[in-house]
Amino acid sequence: MKFSVQEIIDVTGAKLLHKGILEGSFEISTDTRQLNPGDIYLPLRGENFDGHNFIDAAIRKGAIGYFTQDKHKINTDAEFVLYVKNTLVAYLELANYIRNKINPKVVAITGSSGKTTVKEMLSGVLEKSFRTHKSKLNHNNEIGLCQTMFSMPLVTEVAVIEMGMRNLGEIQLLSRYCEPDIAIITNVGSAHVEKLGNLKNIVSAKCEIVSHLKPDGVLISNDNEKIRQKIYFKGEKHYFSVNDAKNVEIAQNSTKFNFDGVDYELTIEGEHNVENALLVIDAAKILGVPTAQIQEGLKEFKQIEKRWEITHTKGLTIINDSYNANPESMRAVIKTVCSVYKKPLYLVLGNMAELGKDEIKYHKELGEFLNDLENKGFELLTVGDLTRFISVSAKCNSYNFETVQDCAEFIVRHCPEGSTLLLKASRMMQFEKIIEEIEKL
Repeated sequence: MKFSVQEIIDVTGAKLLHKGILEGSFEISTDTRQLNPGDIYLPLRGENFDGHNFIDAAIRKGAIGYFTQDKHKINTDAEFVLYVKNTLVAYLELANYIRNKINPKVVAITGSSGKTTVKEMLSGVLEKSFRTHKSKLNHNNEIGLCQTMFSMPLVTEVAVIEMGMRNLGEIQLLSRYCEPDIAIITNVGSAHVEKLGNLKNIVSAKCEIVSHLKPDGVLISNDNEKIRQKIYFKGEKHYFSVNDAKNVEIAQNSTKFNFDGVDYELTIEGEHNVENALLVIDAAKILGVPTAQIQEGLKEFKQIEKRWEITHTKGLTIINDSYNANPESMRAVIKTVCSVYKKPLYLVLGNMAELGKDEIKYHKELGEFLNDLENKGFELLTVGDLTRFISVSAKCNSYNFETVQDCAEFIVRHCPEGSTLLLKASRMMQFEKIIEEIEKL
């Protein structure tokens, strides 16, 4: 979207430190690598970077003007210089201006896990009925919110916004500037406990999504007693769990269930995805999507990269779900694999990150969970220092490896053709390299 200088001043309260030609409307760019001649440069400042260092480069590349939060940063080669106290706040204010100018229905989604799946699943359903815009992958922080709003087409009818967080207050900030009509909490779990200290703080952080939910809006949430107790939104609230679905049937590449008298089918597996789908169904109904189009959209949903990505190589079926991992998502995925896939079955598990001072305890508890599974026809392969504690607790055949390369070599030498392998770990473990190594060997 293009802005006039006066429009920017009105929205952000910017002060002109230098002015020349002010007529016209201009795009705003935060990256000199993508800046086009005639754009306004908006430098962002973070812990490890400062876009103000690139103001001169932006002018040389053709920026007509720029923002600054440093009054001494004046380059008179620019037609105008806009001073604001904080360039990120100005960016957010302009993003909110776009949100209200285009005025789509906004659905905001957060949760310890499943938020990207729900975002993609819901967007696919909504696209059947509305011009839909969504956050790109990983665009779930303040800058990502701005990028999503700035790229939103003028004809957008529904915007689906993913909200991530690492500390208290972050989701409240995102909620403030996107003003959701519908807020979705997929679940709360141990993800980011290292930063937030305990589960109570995680629940509080996720519940911040309702801080700027419109009074006539709706909260849709996983049915969790901790969420129920913490939510301070006085408006309409809907809670769901897998127990609200009937006739759940889970098979390879298929999950069928009945909800509210209607049959639905997914081409992905797991009870956790039934819960994801229930959140999507409710949001779509609120927005007026016909039942047949909800059914069609859910059936067409495909997982994105490294989320339940199935590869067939060297006679092996490999399920790569290694985009992220926390104790709750580990349990959900392992339960699904063990209930659906037959022997020979190998659970290839890596370290779970950001679990704080209790990280050893969480890994030990995962081993104890494996002992309680009904189907114990699997062998356990673990990679990383923390996963040794899974092996210690698990009463099954287990092997621990220091590197993904060592694990891949073992798989090639010892896993017979026809085996199924689940790869599950936090992103920093780079488990996709296991597949790459297997294909090389």
